[in-house]
Parts: sequence; structure tokens; C-alpha cells
Amino acid sequence: MRIASAVVLAPLVLGVAYVGGWPFLLLCGLGAGGILWEWTRLVAGRSDPRILAPGWLGLLVALILAGGAAAGLAAGAVAVSAAASGILAMIGLDGQTTRDRGLWAAGGVVYAGVAALAPALLRRDADFGLQAFLLVAATVWVTDICAYAVGRLVGGPLLWPRISPNKTWAGAIGGLAGGIAGGALVAYAGGLGRLAMIGAVAAALSVSAQAGDLLESAVKRHFGVKDTGRLIPGHGGLMDRLDGFLVAALVALMIGIVRHGAGAPGHGLLVW
Repeated sequence: MRIASAVVLAPLVLGVAYVGGWPFLLLCGLGAGGILWEWTRLVAGRSDPRILAPGWLGLLVALILAGGAAAGLAAGAVAVSAAASGILAMIGLDGQTTRDRGLWAAGGVVYAGVAALAPALLRRDADFGLQAFLLVAATVWVTDICAYAVGRLVGGPLLWPRISPNKTWAGAIGGLAGGIAGGALVAYAGGLGRLAMIGAVAAALSVSAQAGDLLESAVKRHFGVKDTGRLIPGHGGLMDRLDGFLVAALVALMIGIVRHGAGAPGHGLLVW
């Protein structure tokens, strides 16, 4: 089921990424909206409109602003909607302390905002956006595949048993090696120079992806669930599938912005 889902979804995502523009922004928005829905069900135990309404509105505004090259305002829209969701979630909820529930709600909007804006702003780079997205996607996908395969074949000591009882050190190292190879292959196919630097970038993205996977595992363990949803056969929910990608995309975006500004983060990520 995992392979079948990947065979269906990967070409779709890559095709929309190739087109770019508003179709890609729409795909990012749908993914982020689904992630917020899953997060809300974890936090509130149901589809709570006090979290979803301001959160979805903020994501919509953020993506519109991102499409108009207003990255700073887009991030601000996510922050405002996160604050609004957090405040509303604290009103009249039982169980956990209301403050804890509000913080979790606000965190979910930020998490979904990263899922929306990080790939959208990377792809928007007119010259290097597609290559930057492909580099992140390939690094994360190959990291995931190699970590699973090596972990199953080699076994050995667990990476962090309290958080994830199946991940091993061997799998993490195998995933890192695979992620570096995947990122370097994309760079080589795209005619980019200084492959050693691209390999170092891919290593950072691979580690980030595995950290994102562990972060989501910690969240699920906190709320006592195995999967965040059943949308993707063999994978679970959107959070289960995109946990590593969104953290890696955020790291890639930050590298690109620091090196070449918010207007061309793909250039900053790829050209050394």
C-alpha cells in the first residue's frame, strides 16, 4: 500500500511542482489545510472550528501574500492566525489546562504554516525554484526509503526508543547516506557545480527530515495515537507523510534566504 500510494502521489506532486505558480500554491494550501485538520483532531479530539476557522483563514491569506512575493507579510498572517486560534482554543475547553490546549492549537497553525509557505516560497524562485524543490523532495524521499530499508535489514540499537520504538541508528545513518546521494544526483542532473557543497546541504536537509519525523512521533506519542489520519493508504495522514519534508523545506528556505534573500531562496540554496 505504501508503494502504491507513492506511485500515484509522486507523479502528481512532481507534475504540479513543474507547472508552479498558483496550481502549486493551491497544492501547498490543500496540504497545509489537511495538516491543520489532523493536528486539531489530535489537540481537541474533534474538528474544532475555533482552531480551524482562524487557522484556515490565515493559511489562505498567507498563500495569497506568498504568491504576491510578500514573504514577510505571509509569515505575519500565519503568526496572527496562530495567536487567534490559540486564544479561542483556551475558551471553555476541558481536559488539559486551557493554556496547554491553546499553546498546542497555536503550534498547529504554525506547523501547518510551515507546510504551506516553505515549499511555496522555495518554488517561487523564478530561476532555481523547481530545482530547489526537487533537491528537497529527492533528499527527503531517498532518506525515508534508505532509513526504512537499512533499518529493517541491519537492525541494531534504537535511535530514540522513548519516542519511536522502530527507528534505529543504522537506519538513521543509512538514511543520511541515501539523502546525500539523492540530493547530489539532483544537483548533478541539473548541471549545478560544487557538488561537495550541495552534498553538505543535502546532509543538513536529511538530518532535518529525520528530526521532523521524530518531532511528529513525539507529538503522536503525547496524544496517544499511532497515525494522524487515514487519508493516504499505507502511510496514514498527511502529517505522517509530510513530517520530514516540511522541516527540511523550512531549513532549505532559511539557508536560501540567509544567502540570497527572500526573493530568490532557491539561488541561495543551490549556487555556491
